[in-house]
Amino acid sequence: MKNILVALELRADTARVLRQATELAVACHAKLWLLHVADPDPDFVGYEAGPQYIRDIRAEALKEERAKLHQIISDLTLQKVEAQPIMVMGSTAETILAEAERLNVDLIVMGTHGRRGLAKAFLGSTSDDVLRANRFSVLVVPTPSEG
Repeated sequence: MKNILVALELRADTARVLRQATELAVACHAKLWLLHVADPDPDFVGYEAGPQYIRDIRAEALKEERAKLHQIISDLTLQKVEAQPIMVMGSTAETILAEAERLNVDLIVMGTHGRRGLAKAFLGSTSDDVLRANRFSVLVVPTPSEG
């Protein structure tokens, strides 16, 4: 195993996903590719963005997500784990699969909130979509759900 893609949701707790991926990378001497799929810009998906302050808020959120991703990379570097950040705007499952293909990864590591019932029906499950593609080995790590 040489390349592991770690799909991170930076607005959620990433500790368990990172711990699992790091342990695998160390054991296999693999490189980690840390991917955060940011929400697309409202203009990109055909909605009006609204006033400038909305754009400013969105820009600040992207800046914070990027900083968090680079902090994780710094922490991994201190642990002597080879890791590269990737931040892309787009549809989450499709972007994860496209990046996995582009990087020719051996494994995708991602978290799941374990939603059930109506929450899963309305919100969907990115991990389910990635698994259904059946193109890559996937390690799904349960993460604590919010609230």
